[in-house]
Amino acid sequence: MKYLPDTHIFLWWITDNSKLSDHVRKVITNPDNEIFLSSASTWEMVIKSSIGKLSLPPSPDLFIRKQTALNEIKILNVTIEHTFAVLKLPMIHKDPFDRILIAQAITEDLILITDDLLIKKYAVTVFEN
Repeated sequence: MKYLPDTHIFLWWITDNSKLSDHVRKVITNPDNEIFLSSASTWEMVIKSSIGKLSLPPSPDLFIRKQTALNEIKILNVTIEHTFAVLKLPMIHKDPFDRILIAQAITEDLILITDDLLIKKYAVTVFEN
């Protein structure tokens, strides 16, 4: 199976946060599953870190690269097709980062791992935390 963790799920995983459920941990660590991280999530983390809304180690870019390499996470770059897919989404969720993740999951046929109740209202396959 192919999974796309929401940004907060990725952060909970790499920081071993107790908010991450055991069933999500099992999915993420199962070697039979492919885990992707959206470049939109890296952008969101870097922005939030630079304005003080997210605490990351010094050199967040190196930290994120190290975590993706250590955990064999594939980077899913945002494409023009993903951005156009956002046009088809109803305006349920106003967060542009979440909207692009939804579009990517739909376009690439990925299961979106999230704890966000609004995302569950979209026609996207969701694995709940």
